Amino acid sequence: MLNNQQIRKIAHLARLNIDPKEEEKFASQLGDVIKHFEMLNELDTEKVIPTIHAIELKNITRDDVSQTCMNRDLLLEEAPSREGEFFKVPKILNNNE
Repeated sequence: MLNNQQIRKIAHLARLNIDPKEEEKFASQLGDVIKHFEMLNELDTEKVIPTIHAIELKNITRDDVSQTCMNRDLLLEEAPSREGEFFKVPKILNNNE
């Protein structure tokens, strides 16, 4: 089972504010998830052919076709904040992350 310090670190990385009661709950739930992964690690996959996808996917993307889009200047005029020819958005990450 994960300790409270590990739970707080995971919560911080996930941008979650949790109280001590929730720490215990998440510790239990994440512990269960880890147990399931440990069970999966015990499976013999020696004869299993590696695959990228569980199901085969074909032609899932559209053709890359040039098309007319809206006028950039008109779009920028509607932006709440801009810098030159770019949208200006609030900073969401700290420099140390």
